Amino acid sequence: MNTSTELNNSDTARRVITTLKGIKKRWNFIEPNFKLQEFFSKGLGISPLTAQLLINRGIDNLDSAGNFINSTLNSFHDPYQMKDMEKAVQRIMHAIKSKEKIFIYGDYDVDGITSTSLLILFFREMNVDASYYIPKRAGEGYGLNLNAITKIKEQGGKLIITVDCGITAVKEGKAIKEMGLDLIITDHHQLSANLPEAVAILHPGQEDCKYPFKSLAGVGIVFKLIKSLRRAFKEIGLSQEKIPNLKKHLDLVSLGTIADIAPLLGENHVIAKYGLKEISKTDKAGLKALKNIVGINGREVTVTDVGFLIGPRINAAGRLGDADAAVRLLTTINEDEALEIARHLDSENRKRQLIQNDILKEVRAMIESQCSMENDRAIILSSSNWHLGVIGIVASKVVEEYNKPTILISVDGEYGRGSARGIPSFHLYESLRRCGDFLVDFGGHKYAAGLTIKSGMIDKFKEYFQKVTTEVLNTDDCIPKIDIDASIGLAELDYSLTEEMNRIGPFGPSNPPPLLCSMDVEIKGEPIIMGKNNVHIRMDVDDGSEVMEVVGFNFSYLIDKIDYSSKYDIVYTPIMNNWKGNKRIQLKLVDIRKSE
Repeated sequence: MNTSTELNNSDTARRVITTLKGIKKRWNFIEPNFKLQEFFSKGLGISPLTAQLLINRGIDNLDSAGNFINSTLNSFHDPYQMKDMEKAVQRIMHAIKSKEKIFIYGDYDVDGITSTSLLILFFREMNVDASYYIPKRAGEGYGLNLNAITKIKEQGGKLIITVDCGITAVKEGKAIKEMGLDLIITDHHQLSANLPEAVAILHPGQEDCKYPFKSLAGVGIVFKLIKSLRRAFKEIGLSQEKIPNLKKHLDLVSLGTIADIAPLLGENHVIAKYGLKEISKTDKAGLKALKNIVGINGREVTVTDVGFLIGPRINAAGRLGDADAAVRLLTTINEDEALEIARHLDSENRKRQLIQNDILKEVRAMIESQCSMENDRAIILSSSNWHLGVIGIVASKVVEEYNKPTILISVDGEYGRGSARGIPSFHLYESLRRCGDFLVDFGGHKYAAGLTIKSGMIDKFKEYFQKVTTEVLNTDDCIPKIDIDASIGLAELDYSLTEEMNRIGPFGPSNPPPLLCSMDVEIKGEPIIMGKNNVHIRMDVDDGSEVMEVVGFNFSYLIDKIDYSSKYDIVYTPIMNNWKGNKRIQLKLVDIRKSE
């Protein structure tokens, strides 16, 4: 590996640079740890570069490094380490024995929908009578609400199990108890100072919870619950063949985990690794229908497929209408019904895309006219024209473009409801907590949150939130940063190294694809424009040791920028292109600048 301490310590490597597209970015070369590199390399029989990739993902001991590369289904922690798991299992088993009506109360996003579906399928396989309730985004909003609780009681519900919600429902928890119902909460969102009254709260982030992995998505916590219930059924003498094998349900667990942008480290990495294999061969009618609709049947499903093809269509149900359709899709055994629902969700997703594009255009225009990109550290906008179910996606797009915390508020009469998205150097939930006096309600975590506000308080909230962000963020924090794993010569990239690096996958949040840099490359010949809309580019580069092919998605602007007499530094991810059985390494371009 050709990574030098001198390079990584240099001012040039860390300073803010202007890319050929004219956008300022910070290239941050991660400092190599040569001692740990050597230790991992010898202990695991891997290259120093792959060892450094593990180090860059926060792995600092040989056992963790080995588990990350060689993880198996035995890598999961004992679910009974989670606080209140025993209480939760005992109460559910009592409900089953007493034939009490169980209601699962979910959220309308993919995490909530997969959590609800997973628990429904498990109970169905165990012949347990269970129903579910998911609130409507537009009429009810996120989380438990009193009208829904009343409906559940009227339908004979005795036990409510929340999934992917409930951790802030103090008032609702009290009401549930007063109505004579019991509550079990499973959630992963930010904890508040006061927790609701409940028989059990499954949340690994609780201070006195000894569960080792703290970053499970909501569906991951539900998976731990059904693993514990499975053990309880075995302990009361149920035969092995009557207890479902949970491996087949990892398709839903990985779907919710990936779509919720949970960090793909620790147990989430294991869930994604094995869950994607289960999605690829799933026998669930709904997932098969969705895969058919989006054109990914017959091949291995990837994180990108889940994030951009499957997840958005499941999400579309709760964004524009009723998430019930998505639960029916994931739990039906009828293939005709599954195909009908999948087509409906595909249609809803197309509508969502059109609405999203219209709102995004309007938001960009408002940013131009209402925001000071020089002085404002955050973007906070409101309108009565925006669809509540779509503003979260638009907020994410705005963060991608401007790299500033963004809050978009949809106003409906006396109240506005907002979606907020953050950046790495900013804790969104904590900042909203400081603005709590201006809000009716809020919840979420570091990178994403939701809020409710009185319309008359929006301007005061904007002013105070800008003040908070100015105290927390400096100008550099709002400049996008590229964390580069290592600088190498092109000749070092062979098939075995590229395949070895891929063992760290599946890649996603907190476990991004390897980002490498090669310096002083020449562009050989004229680049070729590709793609349906002529927005992509393919070109050859030469650093003196090797000539390699670079593919730049949405980099066609380079045609007018390249000075063929100059040398360039490029940041890229190596990918294995397998076209008609012919394998070759390509470099997927991430950024480019003129060499110093």
